[in-house]
Amino acid sequence: MKLTIDEALTRGGTGPFQWRLLGIFGLVWAADAMQVIAVGFAAPSVAATFGLERVTALQIGTVFFLGMFVGAFLFGRVADRIGRKWVLVGTVAMDAVFGLASVMAGDFTWLLILRFLTGVAVGGTLPVDYAMMAEFLPPKNRGRWLVWLEGFWAIGTIVVALTAWAAASWGASAPWRWIFLVAALPALIGFVLRFWLPESPMYLVRKGRQAEARAVIDRVLAVNGAQPLPSQAHLRPAPVPAGAAVSILSAPLRRATLGVLAVWFLVSLSYYGVFVWVPGQLATEGFGFVRGYGFLVILALAQVPGYALAAWGVEALGRRPTLAAFLLLSAAGCGLFAVASGPALVATALIVMSFALLGSWGALYAFTPELYPTHLRGTGMGTASAMARLGGILAPSLLAVVFAQGFGLAIGSFALLLVLAAAALMLIPTETRDRAIG
Repeated sequence: MKLTIDEALTRGGTGPFQWRLLGIFGLVWAADAMQVIAVGFAAPSVAATFGLERVTALQIGTVFFLGMFVGAFLFGRVADRIGRKWVLVGTVAMDAVFGLASVMAGDFTWLLILRFLTGVAVGGTLPVDYAMMAEFLPPKNRGRWLVWLEGFWAIGTIVVALTAWAAASWGASAPWRWIFLVAALPALIGFVLRFWLPESPMYLVRKGRQAEARAVIDRVLAVNGAQPLPSQAHLRPAPVPAGAAVSILSAPLRRATLGVLAVWFLVSLSYYGVFVWVPGQLATEGFGFVRGYGFLVILALAQVPGYALAAWGVEALGRRPTLAAFLLLSAAGCGLFAVASGPALVATALIVMSFALLGSWGALYAFTPELYPTHLRGTGMGTASAMARLGGILAPSLLAVVFAQGFGLAIGSFALLLVLAAAALMLIPTETRDRAIG
């Protein structure tokens, strides 16, 4: 009897094993979100501590995203070669160490170095997390579970917003140190929990490590209360599309890869363009009554129903239509902000943007790992994540010029980028709902 890993996992369904996996990955995912979102919240107090202009202080974002670009590009490929587990353990350890060291930085140069190294760690964690989570889920409802994992991003965002609010309310002399401290603590816990994770059975069977793959599958089945595999069962890799054995740019994958990379870049440029600048703007000048950390918490909370709707949509409607709908809704929110004539419309536009942009991320993260076979999944996710970090690198510096022309004009320009992202989605010919991965 020959079984693919997907077929073997389907015997146990989704149960306690996947819930534990979601908790462990989700904790570090929230920590990574905190590290990323911290840029916008920390920049004003970094500028105050070191006597810098706010634009200069935002270099902590530029170097952090540069580090994420390096980490995503490097560690996704390493995970496809040496396995997922130890890459995850190593990157989370780096996240905790360099994140905590950032808290104690005594000058701006050291802070930039430490934020770069923290970015390398976070960039390496994000794509491998998703690849590994996908490889422990049976095809049915895989998209929903992957959106749930992405939903931990909202939790991290809420925690950072509350931390910044509390630090400002208590009159902390350097709120950025508190923000970076809180952002680093979950990675410490996640480092310990990562040792519980087994290696991906899809990776093991691709490497010919049949006994180890079988042991992992039997462990999953046992935790979920299912019978172990029959003694005569032999695990086999799922078929690989012809010509796809070497590269994510090989003929069968090239069009989907170019399309998905374009979507990642454009969504990232828009998302980071908004959420690197908006926190500082709302915490200082604001827009009438739309001002302060309280409204930033509201924006973070608006992300939660966005994820919930995306989790429903990717299973009920499919990955591509759900992602396209959220991209266009995000564009509408940005366009509304550009023409808003009063605080009420500004508030509505910001809430729509937060809701829809995070729904877009949820659908995109569910879609991308399913486009690639196991031996290229880490590479595919890592390259996509690297494109997102490239958007993050460019957003603070390139958009500073646009923001100088007017905040509304800058946000409005993201509407065009998001419409282009929806158009780029048309390059991807595949709908992956309920499809086996291998």
